[in-house]
Amino acid sequence: MSKDDVIKTEGVVVEAMPGASFKVKLANGHIVTAYISGKLWQNMIRVYEGDTVKLEMSPYDLTKGRIVWRSK
Repeated sequence: MSKDDVIKTEGVVVEAMPGASFKVKLANGHIVTAYISGKLWQNMIRVYEGDTVKLEMSPYDLTKGRIVWRSK
């Protein structure tokens, strides 16, 4: 699978969980478990409940994702 084969979507952080993972509610109502990407982790970008985030998801597992951008 290449980098182009990901599904990009937006959602709102609903819950912060241990281990830097989050529950994110998508626009269609589904809730996805997501973790922070390496660049956000390196630059210590904080993600809080209520933040709008951009996600990348694999087409093979639509229950998990990676947070790649945080907007307020």
